[in-house]
Amino acid sequence: MEQHTAPAGTGTAYLWAPIATDQVAAWADLTNHLAAVDGTEEYYREEDLLEELGHDGVDPARDTLAVWDGSQMVGFVQVSVPPTPDNEGHGRGYLSGGVRESHRGRGLGRELLDLMEPRVAELVAERHPGLPGWVRADGGLQGSSASALLARRGYRPVRYYNLLTRPLDRGAEVPQADGVELVSPGDVHEEATRIAHNDAFRDHWGSGPQTAEVWHENWTGRSVRADMSSLALSDEGDVLAYVLCSEWVDRELFVNLVGTVREARGRGLAQAALLRTIALGAGSGAYDRIELVVDSENPNGATRLYEKVGFTHKLQLVAMQRDLPS
Repeated sequence: MEQHTAPAGTGTAYLWAPIATDQVAAWADLTNHLAAVDGTEEYYREEDLLEELGHDGVDPARDTLAVWDGSQMVGFVQVSVPPTPDNEGHGRGYLSGGVRESHRGRGLGRELLDLMEPRVAELVAERHPGLPGWVRADGGLQGSSASALLARRGYRPVRYYNLLTRPLDRGAEVPQADGVELVSPGDVHEEATRIAHNDAFRDHWGSGPQTAEVWHENWTGRSVRADMSSLALSDEGDVLAYVLCSEWVDRELFVNLVGTVREARGRGLAQAALLRTIALGAGSGAYDRIELVVDSENPNGATRLYEKVGFTHKLQLVAMQRDLPS
């Protein structure tokens, strides 16, 4: 580990080093502390963070950086750059992280970004040569210290995302759709669902196609709850719509992805799949609520769909972005 004195001259000696696999307990503790004090509710289990360190294309020694005060992790930044550009032909870079509340105001967040922003630019240039690029970071709730720090560094709000919630104390009536079978996904559906997702998200802002490797990591992740997820299949077995779920927090079912292929839109298939998932979650007795995040400017009316089946607004998060030098 490399030792530095606190940037603001507090006299505290911090240790700076990449996150190792045997440090995920401390990382989870910090991540969940940030979720609580900043009100974002972005909680993670140790096992899920450990999976992230092992994902394809991730080099923990270069793509993570943590700050330690003794045995306590007090700050971190994590870099990720997907292997495919977004739908508009831009290289995509992402930064996530934060500083423990009791250590804020000492310049740690600024220094973490100073050290890790160049890594984002390097990876975007390496994976998307010749393309314009951007870097995006979570700004948290409106008016957060994170959004203020990012704004000072040239980031601007580019999107607002709404966290919606629905209690699972009641089920839902699942409508029947002619020529469509609603099922829970299995291994046999992995590639067909990836193809459907890439078609469904071709017109979603900021999204890009999923490679088979990245899709497989997400399909087989520890948090995935395939038994609570739903696919709408055609008579030929094609995936027309899908609702894919995970469990990040005890007794909370989280919807990661909802989509409908272009040719099947307007038939209510995503709604039927979502209602099936709601009914499964309620009937299982394992969950108190179901939640999801939706782009507030979603062009396909997703928010109206979710409100129609009983979801209500819980909080709003801002995504902040700046362009990378060309």
